Order: sequence, then C-alpha cells, then structure tokens
Amino acid sequence: MSWLDKIIPSRLIRSAENTARHQIPEGLWSKCPECETVLYRADLEKNLNVCPHCNAHQRIGARARLAAFLDEAGRYEIGQEVTPTDALKFKDSRKYPERLKEAGKSTGETDALIAMGGTLHGLPVVVACFEFDFMGGSMGSVVGERFVRAVQAALQKKVPFICFTATGGARMQEGLLSLMQMAKTNAVLAQFAQQRLPFVSVLTDPTMGGVSASFAFMGDLVIAEPKALIGFAGPRVIESTVRVTLPEGFQRAEFLLSKGAVDMIVDRRQLREVIARNLAILTHQASIGQAESPATPVAEAAPAVPDAASNATSTAEAAPEEVIAAASATAITGEAAAPAPPAQPPQSSSPPQP
Repeated sequence: MSWLDKIIPSRLIRSAENTARHQIPEGLWSKCPECETVLYRADLEKNLNVCPHCNAHQRIGARARLAAFLDEAGRYEIGQEVTPTDALKFKDSRKYPERLKEAGKSTGETDALIAMGGTLHGLPVVVACFEFDFMGGSMGSVVGERFVRAVQAALQKKVPFICFTATGGARMQEGLLSLMQMAKTNAVLAQFAQQRLPFVSVLTDPTMGGVSASFAFMGDLVIAEPKALIGFAGPRVIESTVRVTLPEGFQRAEFLLSKGAVDMIVDRRQLREVIARNLAILTHQASIGQAESPATPVAEAAPAVPDAASNATSTAEAAPEEVIAAASATAITGEAAAPAPPAQPPQSSSPPQP
C-alpha cells in the first residue's frame, strides 16, 4: 500500500477516476480504419475526414461535403419539399416507414440526396450529393425526383452540374419505382447534354448498383476519390457467383483508372480547385474567381488551355486534368481550337537580284 492510499481512502480515489472518465465526451476520438491511428475527431473533420497519417479517405456526410465544396455565400437547397411515401406498403423484417423514420432521426435528412445551387470560386453551379448514412444512400423515387429537379435547375440557369455519388444502388423497398429512376435520371441528363453544358461526376466510396449502372459514368468528366469502391455487384458477391478469385484492388478507383473507366483520381481536399479549374476550361472562361470556402484554400488562376495545334511535347507537359478538360470541352461544344497560321518566311532587307 502506497503512502497516498494511507492518507486518502481508496473509495475517494475510485470516485475521482470515475468522474474524470465520465467527463470525456463520447465521440471525441476516432480510429483510422486503415492505419488504426487514433485521431482527434475535430482535427479529422477539419481535414475533410482524410487521415493526416495515411491519407485514407473516410466517408463524409453530404452537408459537410457541400459546405466544404461550395462558396459560403449564396447557397440554396433544391427539392427539399419532396419527401418519401410508402407506395408499395413494403415490409421485410420491418416496415418501410419505420426504416425511413430511423434513418431520418440518425441523419437529420428526409432522404438520401441533397441538391444545392451556389457558386464554386465564383462560378455558378448546381451540385447534388448523396448521403450514404440514409439507408445506404439508396436511390428511390425521392432521390430520382430531386436529381431531376437539380438538373432542370442547372438547365434553366445554363450552369454546370456536379454530382457526388455515395450509394449502394437502387432502394429495395420501392421495387420497380426505384429501378425506374435509372431511366428517369438518364433521360434528364440526355436533355442536359443537348444544351452543351458540362456534367462532372465524382465517384466516392462506395458507388455501386443501379447508380453506377445509370448516370454515375455519364459525366463529361468522371473523377474518383482515392481507393473508392466502384462497381455494380460487390466483390464478395462476384466471387461467390462466378467462383473465381478477383485480383487485388478490383473495383477500386485505381483499378478503374488503369482500365480507362474514370478520367482521374483526385484527393478530396483538392476537389474544389481541380473541378473549378476544369469547369473554367469547359465553360471557356479565362480563370476562376477568388471566392473562399471556410474549409479549403483559395485556388490560383486556371492555366491556359493547351492549343490543339501544339506539338506532342507541350501536350505531354500539360497537367492531365487540363488535357482531359480540353478534350471534354471539344466534345461538349463541338469546336476544336483553331490551328495556328503557317509560319511566314523571313523577308530580306536587300533588293532582289536580277
């Protein structure tokens, strides 16, 4: 027994330890699923849920993503008045309205898609973002309707449309009504493409099922976050069905990039600047504005678009996203850069010889 135990009764020491333990708020710390480093949650949220040690991109809520992505001023929500109903009176182990109520209570949302209008470095845009914590980000009739209204708002204002996907696919509880949203979303994007407006699709972890099979890969520019799971059926389902062992990294963003399914992989903390720079090219603007977001630094002016008539060396030296955006701009507008005029031979100052 120590001298402290002799002076202070053990029951008082235990009481002080319990008090100190209870004073630590729940959820103050978070463990990285990749490197297992214990992180202070406030610092992790400031870093947009990206681990500062191993760069692992953890999932982030839709509103937190929109708050970090759009400029702070001038945001407005689109389609929030559309709410889900139980048209099929569906029941599995629980009733569908009960699942909706539970998801709404845990997330504070009414469904799995949030659409907002605003500006990105001063450029007007419309953005849709999936909330994965609401029933796995599944696409039902409300998600489809909000998506359509967001695209129509972008059409009306003639501004770019950006979508962040984080979903398990179509919503089982709505049956064919959810599957119909695949055709519905594709139809409105076809109208959007006819107006030669840019659509940027950002694939985050996970992007699966009916969403990946419909509009997720229809973007003029398809961006993925690092190590995002992207596909139709999951790897375990595929392995159990076809009875083969899939290669390492199968259905991850890096695997899809190597196969040409996505255009680029961008760190979440750089998405604001990369997308703004590419939209400046796609919309034929000289540079992006200098509006600030509370979570991201101010971007620099967009670099010049590489000339279509430039040689292979200058094209290779250009940033990959600039080359992709220049090609997308040509596809959207149908106009290629004008070729450079032929070089004129130098004129001599001496008079011509007879």
